[in-house]
Amino acid sequence: MNVVSTNNLAIFALGGLGEIGKNTYVIQYQDEIILIDAGVKFPEEELFGIDYVIPDYSYLIENEEKIKGLFITHGHEDHIGGIPFLLKEINVPIYAGKLALELIKEKLKEHGLLNNAKLYEIEEDRIFSFNSLSVDFFRTTHSIPDSFGIVVKTPHGNIVHTGDFKFDLTPLGKPSNISKIASVGNDGVLCLLSDSTNSEIPGFSLSEKKISQTIHSLFNECTGRIIFATFASNMYRFKQAIEAAIIHKRKIVVLGRSLVKAVRIGQELGYLTIPNGMLIDASEINNYPEDRILVLCTGSQGEPFAALSRIANKRHPQLTIRSEDTVIFSSSPIPGNTISINRIIDQLSRSGATVIHHKLKDIHTSGHGAQEELKLMLRLINPHFFIPIHGEFRMLRQHVELAHECGVPKDRSFILDNGDVIEINQNNAVITGTVPANPVYVDGDGIGDIGSVVLNDRKKLSESGILIAIISIDNKSKSIVSGPEIITRGFVFMRESEVLLSNIREIVKSSTERSLKSGNTKWGDIKKDILDQLEPFVYKETGRRPIILPVIMDVK
Repeated sequence: MNVVSTNNLAIFALGGLGEIGKNTYVIQYQDEIILIDAGVKFPEEELFGIDYVIPDYSYLIENEEKIKGLFITHGHEDHIGGIPFLLKEINVPIYAGKLALELIKEKLKEHGLLNNAKLYEIEEDRIFSFNSLSVDFFRTTHSIPDSFGIVVKTPHGNIVHTGDFKFDLTPLGKPSNISKIASVGNDGVLCLLSDSTNSEIPGFSLSEKKISQTIHSLFNECTGRIIFATFASNMYRFKQAIEAAIIHKRKIVVLGRSLVKAVRIGQELGYLTIPNGMLIDASEINNYPEDRILVLCTGSQGEPFAALSRIANKRHPQLTIRSEDTVIFSSSPIPGNTISINRIIDQLSRSGATVIHHKLKDIHTSGHGAQEELKLMLRLINPHFFIPIHGEFRMLRQHVELAHECGVPKDRSFILDNGDVIEINQNNAVITGTVPANPVYVDGDGIGDIGSVVLNDRKKLSESGILIAIISIDNKSKSIVSGPEIITRGFVFMRESEVLLSNIREIVKSSTERSLKSGNTKWGDIKKDILDQLEPFVYKETGRRPIILPVIMDVK
């Protein structure tokens, strides 16, 4: 499956284009491949029962010997979540910053892959060199420490991948290395791949300093317990809450397995400093005055099994909402989560809590740069070719418009789909083919064994339920021995639908009798005849299309 010609440089994505999530980018020159990020995408509502969506790794599997390394921009799930699934197929070296590396180790432990993994820590001034390619880094600002942009140096010129970034002049952690970014641009950049998430948002993103001011103001005002909900991956945000709690002498309770893990790793790496005695167990909450408690928890997106959802639904063993409580949502809704978030907010409000979210106060800022920050990156890098990445199609298109404003001609900007291979040299860039890049579904321990047929069945089950018709026949006498018996789940309430079910029984019986009288004793044909009669009848009577399963038992 080698679709890349010998002398050109090829760039393509297995995930991350036309979507938010599963960021996985490939840069190939001859027999060397640099892989950037390996993320997951969280399932949308129509993907019933699916845990994660990952890219199709078949191209990487068939070209494993060419892969020099997987280079990680930062430690968010949409950039590292696919690593365990990739390493189950191929064992490639992984290069990542300090925090991302610890998060990756935790994932690999869970999957039993850590002992065989080849892990290397990256630093801003460290260059990794291979035969024809080398990889350099520049520090960026994001909502998580140790975030990097990546420079891949090739015989045709430099390729820059920004990772997720913003330009925050008053950040919590280290600022973007604007000087090095400018130096990379001055050296000449053949092609820029740049984060497009907030390309539709004008101006600049809010600074973390502004969010810190809001958080400290809220801690001054609140007289009861503070329940602070955020992403476990947003270390800077819960760092701000922890620092405010320390100043205001509030004990800190951490709820949610992923958040407990993130706080532990943050302490171990020195990103979080929590004095002894400040962290307490949830069982100790009632041992302290209400104005001396901060609860950090997961569930800011309304996830049904997260700590905040269990608190709101009165199913948490240690914590029940009280009228003096203040619940702070320090996140913006991910598209598709608005309804579940509003439901949680309503439940918390009904219980008497004061709920504060991003529409009421500046309690959250994005880790992705808005339009003026994207323009600044474009001006600093000054690329010859431009490929917008990390965004839905409208975001990619808007980013191309911004690039055009910054002097990149539209005929040198390319909006690609996952799998599109663009070949580049000093003079030309042409889309020359495709590699497999369809989504792969992870369902429990199953990877890629769930297809459209199964998902369609799950959709029908969720919407209209199932109807099972069981009938016993004697093939020798070609007669019905017993039945049909009708069983339904999620279709109709059987006690109130006797007439309908009686008609269904009669249709199944008469259809089976006709098949047997005609000499047709093949079970598949008998089932097809039942379905041909039953499906239109059920839809006509109920307006529903349940999954109908005829079950034939041969009695001897």
